[in-house]
Amino acid sequence: MNDEIIENEPTNTNSAKMVYILYLVGLFFGITGIIGVVMAYINKDGAPEWLKTHYQFQIRTFWIGALYLVLGSILSLIIVGWFVLLFWVVWLIIRSVKGMKALDANRAVEDPERWMF
Repeated sequence: MNDEIIENEPTNTNSAKMVYILYLVGLFFGITGIIGVVMAYINKDGAPEWLKTHYQFQIRTFWIGALYLVLGSILSLIIVGWFVLLFWVVWLIIRSVKGMKALDANRAVEDPERWMF
């Protein structure tokens, strides 16, 4: 039974890594971000506790990022919106890279409910 857990864990880890990659690719092709959040929702229930923090972090990254994207798009009618959109791009890259680093080290995300990096 322990062998089954060990065999399944790399698949779960690869799935979480794929979500981070889909978010980064989503900067160029927006639909991949939606695919990533769907994957995170699907995989979070069967994951070990430390991996659930990654899925929670990814889900929050999607929804908070969507908020920044909508606000930036609306505010782009005035100059400040472009700065919000630039912040969103940098924010998404930093969150995804930090998440992948923690995932590669088999560590949970510290405070997955935070809004910033």
